[in-house]
Amino acid sequence: MANSILDTIAREIKSQAGALEIPAQAKNTVLNGLSDSILGSLTQTITKVGGVEQVKALLTGNTTADKSPITALAGSLFTNNVLKNLKLGNLLNGQLAALIPAVMGKLSGILKDQDGDGDVDFQDILLTLKGAGATKTQSQIGGGLLGGILGKVLGGTR
Repeated sequence: MANSILDTIAREIKSQAGALEIPAQAKNTVLNGLSDSILGSLTQTITKVGGVEQVKALLTGNTTADKSPITALAGSLFTNNVLKNLKLGNLLNGQLAALIPAVMGKLSGILKDQDGDGDVDFQDILLTLKGAGATKTQSQIGGGLLGGILGKVLGGTR
């Protein structure tokens, strides 16, 4: 089974952000903000009408990250919820915002037939979110994300 989306996002954020000089006092906020923004855009999208198809298109590579509304939403979330509050300067803010499409692009192709039924469907998205062989912490995060998405999609209160 493929790595979870959480694994891929964390790995790519660390890799992409490593080349930037992020002030030490802001580094954790920036890295967590990138992850939260990307996961938030996936969660918000999947709960909308047609959202499952948008997520599926992005994660299978049928839509490129730079053309995906999910990427645009992640960028907006990151800018409005993180960068606006940190005041790191226009140059660094631009460099950090540019990480979103790069990280989202690495999600392309992560979604495959996980459940062996011969197609890529909602169940495969959920299995990819959860991931196989995740650590306890990753499973808790993935399970919380998975539970939150399921609750929204199925009309629960989570």
